[in-house]
Amino acid sequence: MLDRDRMTVRSSIISRVAALGQRWVGRPEVREGQRAVAGPSRSRWGTAILAGRLAGLVLGVFGAGMALEAVAGPDDKRLDIYWVDVEGGAATLIVTPAGETILVDAGNPGRRDSDRIAKVLGEVAGRRQIDHLVTTHYHGDHYGGAASLSSLVPIKAVYDNGEFAGMPDRPDPSYWKFPCERRVVLNPGDSLPVKQTAGADATALRVQCLGTRQQFIPAIAGLPENSAVCADLRTKDRDGSDNANSVVLVVSLGAWRFLDAGDLTWNQEARLVCPKNLIGAVDVYQVTHHGLDASNNPAVLRSVQPRVAIMNNGTTKGCAPEVFDNLKRTASLEAVYQVHKNLRPDRAPVTGARVLVRCGDRSVEQTVTAGGSYLSSNDCRLLF
Repeated sequence: MLDRDRMTVRSSIISRVAALGQRWVGRPEVREGQRAVAGPSRSRWGTAILAGRLAGLVLGVFGAGMALEAVAGPDDKRLDIYWVDVEGGAATLIVTPAGETILVDAGNPGRRDSDRIAKVLGEVAGRRQIDHLVTTHYHGDHYGGAASLSSLVPIKAVYDNGEFAGMPDRPDPSYWKFPCERRVVLNPGDSLPVKQTAGADATALRVQCLGTRQQFIPAIAGLPENSAVCADLRTKDRDGSDNANSVVLVVSLGAWRFLDAGDLTWNQEARLVCPKNLIGAVDVYQVTHHGLDASNNPAVLRSVQPRVAIMNNGTTKGCAPEVFDNLKRTASLEAVYQVHKNLRPDRAPVTGARVLVRCGDRSVEQTVTAGGSYLSSNDCRLLF
């Protein structure tokens, strides 16, 4: 059983030339070879693991060359989340305390991303199949790797939007044809039929769909108006693509909560928190839409008050300056992670953050200056 007065956070980049960076605000400094342990907080359960390209080397706060302890499945009763670097797509792998696997999106078409997912699944998480695959929407960077992944590992159940009236984008026919045991159309309020751990003291796990196809769950009785946030609400131009139809998921283990809204767009995001906050507070926020400013409405950030944000960006995709500005203005945030190094020419400098950068077997600790300091080696990625 986990110590419920603490949350243990383990963050690793797994790649051929791995790089790790962390920012702890108001936390003790983490030195190489130590575990990072947060003090008493609203978040009491959960593990965040960033899985980088061509998984092969584990480096983290445990120190270079140290083997990462078993982190997935029924042996340790933890909920483990792996963000696989699919370079601007999405592939979030969740291993439940009962040992089931949930993959939210499957990256881009072709073997590159599906190979990475399969490698993290088998060699890092130690699992052999995908029990639940959720496709948030029908854009290639989210559903594209599913068919090729099915040739590498068994996929049991697939959850998506099915075919619906007015579909703005349609997946490739291979998506409908790849083998699986069953296909389920998600609706607002549905929960995935995940296994629970046994025992009287077991913590309940829930994976709930809050919205999809631009429909959302109703507000619970007595939920107050979100007036302070909604008074400052502004709209943006409508996105007519399938982004707006994204599945919105909340994963909860006891009081610990994780929000993944796919590529849900700005105006649809607003409907989740205005006039009432249908989401509630969360601990971990997957930065919506790879960090593009067509999404990531600050009204959501102010309402859900995340403690950690993780962005599944690409080299130049995502990481919009407006999004970083909104993240930095979010007082609840203690740490922000990028899955991939941002090389956009308009990238905002990372300032004032204490980071640890790993490049192969080298470690460099530095304080980022106002000019935005990156190591020049192409083998390095800096996260903050």
